Amino acid sequence: MQRSGREREHLLPLANVDDAQYYSHAKRIPFASRVSMRVRRRMFAFFMQTMNPGPAATVVDVGVTSDQGQRESNFFEALYPHKDRITAVGVDDASHLERLYPGLRFVRVSPAQRLPFSDGQFDIAFSNAVVEHAGNGAAQRFFVGELVRVARRFFITTPNRWFPVETHTGVPLLHFLPPRAYRAILCRTGYGFFAEEANLNLLDARSLAALFAECPVPVTIKRIRLAGFCSNLVAYGGRGDF
Repeated sequence: MQRSGREREHLLPLANVDDAQYYSHAKRIPFASRVSMRVRRRMFAFFMQTMNPGPAATVVDVGVTSDQGQRESNFFEALYPHKDRITAVGVDDASHLERLYPGLRFVRVSPAQRLPFSDGQFDIAFSNAVVEHAGNGAAQRFFVGELVRVARRFFITTPNRWFPVETHTGVPLLHFLPPRAYRAILCRTGYGFFAEEANLNLLDARSLAALFAECPVPVTIKRIRLAGFCSNLVAYGGRGDF
């Protein structure tokens, strides 16, 4: 992690990625624009099937964005039927969500703080495509640990490292190289932002599962497929049912 001079207890439990910089890259990637919402709808359907949240279930969505230009931005808030039960958390100002969805609560967090919630405060913690932006392995473990801490159940998604096209850059196969070589080459392209581990640290099924090794709850890894390939991974589990 490029900014890892802090001890673990000071690590931000959110991605340290500026929304404007992230989406300036995303808008240049037609591939991602074409498939992103399709895959996200599929993951949302799986969320509803596995979590089976009732109208009273409280949900914290960790990692909402201030972006309002991409249709896939904050898709969970757009699709979830019980919007007044959502607490949306982000490092940038996404207070527009409170205006769009009356009853929703937005909480902005500082880069130097843990999630400002008590243990088990929510029924479900949801986070889409954030953990890969949380930094090195220690920072990623801290991130998932915070989600497990504040909710009885969790549902965390991330792109699969072994999908042939890296969806943040649109570059095929380059990310199959060892991380050091991949980052060195990517630094010479227009996507040097994503060459830094602090901004993008891709996961596969094994490394995603390993992030939960210290969590006292069972976890299941689900593979979401696109065109015959595993495009996304979902880690879900927790304590008890609703």
